[in-house]
Amino acid sequence: MSRKSRRSGSRESGNKHPAAEPRTEARAVKDHGAAVPRRGPHPLDNWLFGLALAGIALTTYLTLTKWFGEQPAFCAADSDCGLVQQSRWSSLLGVPIALWGLLTYALLARLTWRLRTRPSSWRAALFFAVVGAAVSWYLTAISFFVIEARCAYCLTSFAIANVMLILLLLRRPAHMQEHTWANALPTPVGSAVVLVFVLSLHFGGIFDPAAGPEKPQLKALAIHLRDSGARFFGTYWCPTCQQQKALFEASADRLPFIECTPGGRGGPISVDCVTNDIKSYPTWIIGGTRHTGLVAPAELSRLSGFDWSADAAQKK
Repeated sequence: MSRKSRRSGSRESGNKHPAAEPRTEARAVKDHGAAVPRRGPHPLDNWLFGLALAGIALTTYLTLTKWFGEQPAFCAADSDCGLVQQSRWSSLLGVPIALWGLLTYALLARLTWRLRTRPSSWRAALFFAVVGAAVSWYLTAISFFVIEARCAYCLTSFAIANVMLILLLLRRPAHMQEHTWANALPTPVGSAVVLVFVLSLHFGGIFDPAAGPEKPQLKALAIHLRDSGARFFGTYWCPTCQQQKALFEASADRLPFIECTPGGRGGPISVDCVTNDIKSYPTWIIGGTRHTGLVAPAELSRLSGFDWSADAAQKK
Protein backbone atom coordinates (compact mmCIF):
# COMPACT_ATOMS: atom_id res chain seq x y z
CA MET A 1 0.00 0.00 0.00
CA SER A 2 1.32 3.41 -0.93
CA ARG A 3 2.03 6.15 1.61
CA LYS A 4 -0.75 8.26 0.05
CA SER A 5 -3.30 5.44 0.49
CA ARG A 6 -2.30 4.95 4.14
CA ARG A 7 -2.75 8.67 4.89
CA SER A 8 -6.17 8.61 3.20
CA GLY A 9 -7.24 5.57 5.20
CA SER A 10 -6.14 7.04 8.51
CA ARG A 11 -8.07 10.25 7.72
CA GLU A 12 -11.25 8.26 7.01
CA SER A 13 -10.88 6.25 10.21
CA GLY A 14 -10.28 9.48 12.17
CA ASN A 15 -13.55 10.91 10.87
CA LYS A 16 -15.36 7.93 12.43
CA HIS A 17 -13.92 8.45 15.90
CA PRO A 18 -16.56 7.46 18.49
CA ALA A 19 -16.13 10.77 20.38
CA ALA A 20 -17.57 12.65 17.45
CA GLU A 21 -20.89 10.84 17.57
CA PRO A 22 -22.20 12.31 20.89
CA ARG A 23 -21.50 15.81 19.57
CA THR A 24 -23.37 15.00 16.36
CA GLU A 25 -26.28 13.56 18.35
CA ALA A 26 -26.39 16.53 20.67
CA ARG A 27 -26.42 18.89 17.71
CA ALA A 28 -29.17 16.88 16.05
CA VAL A 29 -31.24 17.00 19.23
CA LYS A 30 -30.77 20.77 19.40
CA ASP A 31 -31.63 21.18 15.70
CA HIS A 32 -34.86 19.24 16.15
CA GLY A 33 -35.92 21.54 19.02
CA ALA A 34 -35.83 18.91 21.80
CA ALA A 35 -35.41 20.40 25.30
CA VAL A 36 -33.63 19.10 28.33
CA PRO A 37 -36.22 17.66 30.72
CA ARG A 38 -37.26 20.28 33.30
CA ARG A 39 -39.73 20.57 36.12
CA GLY A 40 -43.13 22.02 35.23
CA PRO A 41 -45.20 24.45 37.32
CA HIS A 42 -46.14 23.21 40.78
CA PRO A 43 -49.87 22.58 41.38
CA LEU A 44 -49.86 25.36 44.00
CA ASP A 45 -48.41 28.03 41.69
CA ASN A 46 -51.76 29.07 40.21
CA TRP A 47 -53.29 29.34 43.68
CA LEU A 48 -50.44 31.50 44.90
CA PHE A 49 -50.64 33.83 41.91
CA GLY A 50 -54.43 34.04 42.15
CA LEU A 51 -54.30 34.94 45.86
CA ALA A 52 -51.72 37.65 45.15
CA LEU A 53 -54.04 39.14 42.51
CA ALA A 54 -56.93 39.05 44.99
CA GLY A 55 -54.76 40.90 47.51
CA ILE A 56 -53.87 43.51 44.88
CA ALA A 57 -57.54 44.08 44.03
CA LEU A 58 -58.54 44.44 47.69
CA THR A 59 -55.73 46.81 48.74
CA THR A 60 -56.10 48.91 45.57
CA TYR A 61 -59.76 49.49 46.43
CA LEU A 62 -58.95 50.41 50.05
CA THR A 63 -56.12 52.73 48.95
CA LEU A 64 -58.31 54.60 46.49
CA THR A 65 -61.17 55.06 48.96
CA LYS A 66 -58.71 56.38 51.54
CA TRP A 67 -57.11 58.83 49.09
CA PHE A 68 -60.46 60.18 47.89
CA GLY A 69 -61.85 60.46 51.40
CA GLU A 70 -64.60 57.91 50.77
CA GLN A 71 -65.84 55.08 52.97
CA PRO A 72 -65.51 51.54 51.58
CA ALA A 73 -68.77 49.79 50.74
CA PHE A 74 -70.71 48.49 53.77
CA CYS A 75 -68.31 50.44 56.01
CA ALA A 76 -70.16 53.36 57.61
CA ALA A 77 -68.12 55.92 59.55
CA ASP A 78 -69.64 54.87 62.88
CA SER A 79 -69.34 51.13 62.24
CA ASP A 80 -66.58 48.82 63.48
CA CYS A 81 -65.09 48.87 60.00
CA GLY A 82 -65.17 52.67 59.93
CA LEU A 83 -63.41 52.89 63.30
CA VAL A 84 -60.57 50.72 62.02
CA GLN A 85 -60.31 52.54 58.68
CA GLN A 86 -60.18 55.94 60.39
CA SER A 87 -57.82 54.98 63.21
CA ARG A 88 -54.22 56.19 63.39
CA TRP A 89 -53.09 52.68 62.44
CA SER A 90 -54.68 53.12 59.01
CA SER A 91 -51.75 55.27 57.78
CA LEU A 92 -47.99 54.82 57.86
CA LEU A 93 -45.48 57.52 56.95
CA GLY A 94 -48.23 59.69 55.53
CA VAL A 95 -49.71 57.09 53.16
CA PRO A 96 -52.56 54.58 53.66
CA ILE A 97 -51.48 51.31 55.23
CA ALA A 98 -53.41 49.66 52.38
CA LEU A 99 -50.86 51.04 49.92
CA TRP A 100 -48.07 49.19 51.72
CA GLY A 101 -50.17 46.05 51.46
CA LEU A 102 -50.68 46.71 47.75
CA LEU A 103 -46.91 46.93 47.20
CA THR A 104 -46.38 43.69 49.13
CA TYR A 105 -49.02 41.81 47.12
CA ALA A 106 -47.59 43.19 43.86
CA LEU A 107 -44.14 41.86 44.76
CA LEU A 108 -45.63 38.50 45.71
CA ALA A 109 -47.53 38.35 42.41
CA ARG A 110 -44.31 38.96 40.50
CA LEU A 111 -42.35 36.41 42.51
CA THR A 112 -44.99 33.68 42.45
CA TRP A 113 -45.30 34.08 38.68
CA ARG A 114 -41.52 33.68 38.32
CA LEU A 115 -41.67 30.70 40.65
CA ARG A 116 -43.44 28.72 37.93
CA THR A 117 -40.20 28.48 35.95
CA ARG A 118 -37.55 29.66 38.44
CA PRO A 119 -37.62 27.80 41.77
CA SER A 120 -34.88 30.12 43.01
CA SER A 121 -37.59 32.81 43.44
CA TRP A 122 -39.07 30.85 46.33
CA ARG A 123 -36.89 32.36 49.06
CA ALA A 124 -37.67 35.94 48.03
CA ALA A 125 -41.39 35.11 47.89
CA LEU A 126 -41.19 33.49 51.32
CA PHE A 127 -39.48 36.59 52.74
CA PHE A 128 -42.26 38.97 51.70
CA ALA A 129 -44.97 36.46 52.65
CA VAL A 130 -43.58 36.06 56.19
CA VAL A 131 -43.16 39.83 56.65
CA GLY A 132 -46.61 40.57 55.23
CA ALA A 133 -48.29 37.94 57.42
CA ALA A 134 -46.48 39.24 60.53
CA VAL A 135 -47.64 42.82 59.92
CA SER A 136 -51.15 41.51 59.27
CA TRP A 137 -51.11 39.68 62.62
CA TYR A 138 -49.93 42.86 64.37
CA LEU A 139 -52.64 45.07 62.84
CA THR A 140 -55.34 42.46 63.47
CA ALA A 141 -54.31 42.26 67.13
CA ILE A 142 -54.51 46.07 67.34
CA SER A 143 -57.98 45.95 65.80
CA PHE A 144 -59.25 43.30 68.24
CA PHE A 145 -57.62 44.39 71.50
CA VAL A 146 -56.92 48.13 71.19
CA ILE A 147 -59.55 49.56 68.83
CA GLU A 148 -61.94 46.76 69.85
CA ALA A 149 -63.51 46.67 66.40
CA ARG A 150 -63.65 44.24 63.49
CA CYS A 151 -63.09 45.14 59.85
CA ALA A 152 -64.19 42.64 57.18
CA TYR A 153 -61.75 44.09 54.64
CA CYS A 154 -58.84 43.79 57.07
CA LEU A 155 -59.79 40.24 58.00
CA THR A 156 -59.98 39.31 54.31
CA SER A 157 -56.46 40.63 53.74
CA PHE A 158 -55.36 38.79 56.90
CA ALA A 159 -56.73 35.54 55.48
CA ILE A 160 -55.10 36.06 52.06
CA ALA A 161 -51.68 36.84 53.59
CA ASN A 162 -51.71 33.81 55.87
CA VAL A 163 -53.02 31.35 53.28
CA MET A 164 -50.30 32.53 50.89
CA LEU A 165 -47.68 31.94 53.58
CA ILE A 166 -48.95 28.42 54.27
CA LEU A 167 -49.02 27.53 50.58
CA LEU A 168 -45.50 28.89 50.07
CA LEU A 169 -44.25 26.76 52.95
CA LEU A 170 -45.83 23.73 51.28
CA ARG A 171 -44.40 24.81 47.92
CA ARG A 172 -40.77 24.68 49.08
CA PRO A 173 -38.48 23.32 46.31
CA ALA A 174 -37.06 20.55 48.47
CA HIS A 175 -34.74 19.36 45.67
CA MET A 176 -32.66 22.55 45.96
CA GLN A 177 -30.07 22.51 48.73
CA GLU A 178 -30.21 26.29 49.32
CA HIS A 179 -33.92 26.04 50.16
CA THR A 180 -33.55 23.98 53.31
CA TRP A 181 -35.50 25.27 56.31
CA ALA A 182 -32.29 26.17 58.12
CA ASN A 183 -31.28 28.46 55.25
CA ALA A 184 -34.70 29.85 54.32
CA LEU A 185 -36.44 30.73 57.60
CA PRO A 186 -34.05 32.76 59.83
CA THR A 187 -33.87 35.89 57.63
CA PRO A 188 -37.61 36.42 57.01
CA VAL A 189 -38.61 35.51 60.57
CA GLY A 190 -35.95 37.80 62.07
CA SER A 191 -36.90 40.64 59.72
CA ALA A 192 -40.59 40.24 60.56
CA VAL A 193 -39.90 40.43 64.31
CA VAL A 194 -37.78 43.57 63.87
CA LEU A 195 -40.38 45.24 61.62
CA VAL A 196 -43.26 44.58 64.02
CA PHE A 197 -41.16 45.94 66.89
CA VAL A 198 -40.35 49.11 64.93
CA LEU A 199 -44.03 49.53 64.01
CA SER A 200 -45.03 49.27 67.66
CA LEU A 201 -42.50 52.00 68.52
CA HIS A 202 -43.75 54.17 65.65
CA PHE A 203 -47.41 53.90 66.63
CA GLY A 204 -46.37 54.41 70.24
CA GLY A 205 -45.16 57.89 69.29
CA ILE A 206 -41.45 57.20 69.82
CA PHE A 207 -40.37 58.33 66.34
CA ASP A 208 -43.31 60.57 65.44
CA PRO A 209 -45.63 62.00 68.13
CA ALA A 210 -48.33 62.51 65.48
CA ALA A 211 -48.53 58.74 65.02
CA GLY A 212 -48.75 58.01 68.73
CA PRO A 213 -51.64 58.03 71.18
CA GLU A 214 -53.46 61.31 71.72
CA LYS A 215 -52.61 63.46 74.73
CA PRO A 216 -55.74 64.31 76.74
CA GLN A 217 -55.04 68.08 76.84
CA LEU A 218 -54.43 68.44 73.11
CA LYS A 219 -57.35 66.18 72.22
CA ALA A 220 -59.75 68.12 74.46
CA LEU A 221 -58.52 71.48 73.12
CA ALA A 222 -58.88 70.39 69.47
CA ILE A 223 -62.43 69.18 70.13
CA HIS A 224 -63.25 72.42 71.96
CA LEU A 225 -61.95 74.55 69.08
CA ARG A 226 -64.01 72.59 66.59
CA ASP A 227 -67.19 72.60 68.67
CA SER A 228 -66.92 76.28 69.61
CA GLY A 229 -66.93 77.42 65.98
CA ALA A 230 -63.24 78.37 65.71
CA ARG A 231 -61.73 77.99 62.23
CA PHE A 232 -58.18 77.33 61.16
CA PHE A 233 -57.46 78.48 57.57
CA GLY A 234 -54.35 77.23 55.79
CA THR A 235 -52.93 75.20 52.92
CA TYR A 236 -51.25 71.84 52.56
CA TRP A 237 -48.10 73.48 51.12
CA CYS A 238 -47.72 76.10 53.89
CA PRO A 239 -44.81 75.12 56.23
CA THR A 240 -46.18 77.15 59.15
CA CYS A 241 -49.56 75.45 58.74
CA GLN A 242 -47.88 72.08 59.07
CA GLN A 243 -46.02 73.32 62.16
CA GLN A 244 -49.35 74.44 63.62
CA LYS A 245 -50.79 70.96 63.09
CA ALA A 246 -47.66 69.34 64.50
CA LEU A 247 -48.21 71.20 67.79
CA PHE A 248 -51.35 69.09 68.24
CA GLU A 249 -49.47 65.85 67.49
CA ALA A 250 -51.89 62.91 67.14
CA SER A 251 -54.92 65.19 67.59
CA ALA A 252 -54.17 67.33 64.52
CA ASP A 253 -56.96 65.70 62.50
CA ARG A 254 -59.52 66.99 65.01
CA LEU A 255 -58.70 70.65 64.30
CA PRO A 256 -61.30 72.73 62.39
CA PHE A 257 -58.92 73.08 59.45
CA ILE A 258 -60.10 74.63 56.16
CA GLU A 259 -57.94 74.06 53.05
CA CYS A 260 -57.71 77.28 51.02
CA THR A 261 -56.21 75.75 47.85
CA PRO A 262 -58.00 72.42 47.35
CA GLY A 263 -57.13 72.43 43.65
CA GLY A 264 -53.37 72.80 44.17
CA ARG A 265 -50.96 75.60 44.93
CA GLY A 266 -51.71 77.49 41.72
CA GLY A 267 -55.42 76.75 41.77
CA PRO A 268 -58.35 78.96 42.79
CA ILE A 269 -58.89 79.93 46.44
CA SER A 270 -61.77 78.17 48.17
CA VAL A 271 -65.02 80.05 48.74
CA ASP A 272 -64.62 79.98 52.55
CA CYS A 273 -61.20 81.59 52.33
CA VAL A 274 -62.37 84.26 49.87
CA THR A 275 -65.44 85.04 51.98
CA ASN A 276 -63.30 85.48 55.10
CA ASP A 277 -60.67 87.51 53.21
CA ILE A 278 -57.80 85.19 54.14
CA LYS A 279 -54.54 86.82 53.01
CA SER A 280 -51.92 84.83 54.93
CA TYR A 281 -51.51 81.32 56.28
CA PRO A 282 -52.24 80.13 58.85
CA THR A 283 -55.10 82.33 60.01
CA TRP A 284 -57.32 81.55 62.99
CA ILE A 285 -60.75 83.08 63.48
CA ILE A 286 -61.85 82.57 67.08
CA GLY A 287 -64.94 84.33 68.45
CA GLY A 288 -64.94 86.72 65.49
CA THR A 289 -61.32 87.77 66.12
CA ARG A 290 -58.57 87.12 63.55
CA HIS A 291 -55.16 85.71 64.56
CA THR A 292 -52.42 85.08 62.00
CA GLY A 293 -49.24 83.05 62.21
CA LEU A 294 -48.30 80.18 64.49
CA VAL A 295 -50.34 80.13 67.72
CA ALA A 296 -49.31 77.93 70.66
CA PRO A 297 -51.93 75.56 72.10
CA ALA A 298 -51.87 77.34 75.46
CA GLU A 299 -52.65 80.66 73.71
CA LEU A 300 -55.42 79.02 71.66
CA SER A 301 -56.95 77.75 74.87
CA ARG A 302 -56.90 81.25 76.36
CA LEU A 303 -58.38 82.85 73.24
CA SER A 304 -61.17 80.27 73.04
CA GLY A 305 -61.95 80.16 76.77
CA PHE A 306 -60.72 76.61 77.28
CA ASP A 307 -59.44 75.37 80.66
CA TRP A 308 -55.89 74.23 79.81
CA SER A 309 -55.29 72.42 83.09
CA ALA A 310 -54.52 68.72 82.77
CA ASP A 311 -57.27 67.72 85.22
CA ALA A 312 -59.94 69.63 83.31
CA ALA A 313 -58.77 68.15 79.98
CA GLN A 314 -58.96 64.62 81.34
CA LYS A 315 -62.53 65.21 82.56
CA LYS A 316 -63.51 66.33 79.08
